[in-house]
Amino acid sequence: MISVVIPTLNSEHSLPRTLACLIPPTVRGIVREVIIVDGGSVDGTASVAEITGAKFVTAPRGRGHQMRVGGQMAKSEWLLFLHADTVLSPEWSEEVEAFVERVERAYDGTRESGEVAGVFKFSLDDFRPAARRLEWWVALRCKLAGLPYGDQGLLISKEFYDRIGGFSEMPLMEDVDIVRRIGRRRLLFFRSEALTSAERYRKDGYVLRPMRNLACLTLYYLGVPTRLISRLYG
Repeated sequence: MISVVIPTLNSEHSLPRTLACLIPPTVRGIVREVIIVDGGSVDGTASVAEITGAKFVTAPRGRGHQMRVGGQMAKSEWLLFLHADTVLSPEWSEEVEAFVERVERAYDGTRESGEVAGVFKFSLDDFRPAARRLEWWVALRCKLAGLPYGDQGLLISKEFYDRIGGFSEMPLMEDVDIVRRIGRRRLLFFRSEALTSAERYRKDGYVLRPMRNLACLTLYYLGVPTRLISRLYG
């Protein structure tokens, strides 16, 4: 069974769809708990968590801070980190269950055998051709660079997660940071989709937003402090 950790901030509109794919009878009982880690919402996010039976806690604002708190609270042997505007496709639970069983069968007590994590296929809830082009670009980036972002989710064993130090308390780039520590050779890409809201792309544009993301990534690799990069990200 797995613990799902979801960082939120004023997520009352997107969160219900995200939670719907995580609770019975949608899944076959593999989700032990859902932990909502809120960064100071002023809307009805807490009420959504209460209605669905998810655990609701608060933490300093910032996905890195929030997911670190959730990871520390989780009780299961496997952790699934998911954004509050991401909906997993219906077959996700079967694929994840098979993945976990395969890893646990192969585990022979050696450190290396348990060092593996999984992410989902990036997809946007927009029918425009620009969304398909962006999905193609993300797939290419993942194939060539082994670099998924946080909106593709992250499934990782609690043991491996703790071993690499978990999420860093960063205002931005926490997803890139942990993926770099996992390593591309220890990362599996699932066939199941993580359908993510395209609202920020519709608002900022399918050219400007990806260019801004690329600029932030470049600055991060150049060693610019993430607190400064977060100003550019918006």
